[in-house]
Amino acid sequence: MPLDMGNVRRLHLVTEADVDEAPVVVHPPSLDALGVGGGADIGMALKAAREFRGMTTQDVADATRIRQGYIEALEDLRFDDLPSRPFTIGYVRAYASLLGLDAEAAVARFKNDAPDDGGELRAPVGVRRERDPRLALIFAGGLLVVGAILLWNVAQRAIAKDEPPPQVAPAATQTQVQAHASNSQVALGAPLPAPVESTTPEPYKTPGLDDAAANGGSVDAAKAAAKARAEAEAKAGALDLANQVAVGSLFKPKGQMLGASPAESSGVVVQARKAGAMTVRRTDGAIVMTRWLSAGDAYRAPNTPGLILDVVEPALFEVYYNNRLTGRLTSNQTAVAKLIPPPAAPVAAASAPTAVAPKPVAPKPVVPKPAVPAPVRPQ
Repeated sequence: MPLDMGNVRRLHLVTEADVDEAPVVVHPPSLDALGVGGGADIGMALKAAREFRGMTTQDVADATRIRQGYIEALEDLRFDDLPSRPFTIGYVRAYASLLGLDAEAAVARFKNDAPDDGGELRAPVGVRRERDPRLALIFAGGLLVVGAILLWNVAQRAIAKDEPPPQVAPAATQTQVQAHASNSQVALGAPLPAPVESTTPEPYKTPGLDDAAANGGSVDAAKAAAKARAEAEAKAGALDLANQVAVGSLFKPKGQMLGASPAESSGVVVQARKAGAMTVRRTDGAIVMTRWLSAGDAYRAPNTPGLILDVVEPALFEVYYNNRLTGRLTSNQTAVAKLIPPPAAPVAAASAPTAVAPKPVAPKPVVPKPAVPAPVRPQ
């Protein structure tokens, strides 16, 4: 029976005499030693070269930094346990270089034994896919926002249901419907006006805007109208001064005291009844003070000649002289000197009455009455 010699191409019989006479030369296996068509592959060739050098798969893994499982799968050509083709080709090149074989020839042998079928690249074995944790946070945040919007809508609907229904006017004050049986006509009453909203505040009116609009938008005309109105109000206040101002009443500090000290005062004190602006300037236009006086604040005018008080609403300021009320400001611009009352005229000493002698009265002359003749009677 013939023996199966396998892939052995050349058989060399060695006799005992040959062994004794010549040493045996052992050549390391090569990539083509087993033949391409003899059933061997690149995996078996690499395994034979490794075993010839007495190395284990663990030694190869430590030297090439390739997993031992990949080394074993490469020797057995278990492609399902290997990573994608580019990585496997790199492993073949590193494995052949470690064993002292031609790396490019090993790669060509691998491509011949395992041709590329054009399939999709497989992911490396053992690589764990991890998702970005920020995606989960973004998704959770979106769910929270959507949930909050839904809860807000539900709450608004619940509040709207709990609100009392709007009040409806009685039927007698609403549209009056009169049905006439004879001609079937319907008479509708006039519509009612809309109810006044009690919570709506009054619109704010800019001071001086009405005057400017009434005078064609001119600022000068608006100031002149405001000045005329202020003078009219001042005159009206002066007419009713006896009822509104207690002339001669003592000054009572109610707020901040501005101006000069009592020693340098001219005796004139101007106190604000209500909040208002005041400007104190000299005759040359130099401003001494510009302040907003609150209700109760007062200004003590110094003993400086030529001071002028400039206010917007004169009726808001009361004038005191020597701590006695003398009245209120009557114009927008008032000199401090005019607020000092003139000194009272000295009262003449009472003299004793002089006795006046009565004039002599002349006696009236007596005029005799004429005699009246007696009437003659006829006989």
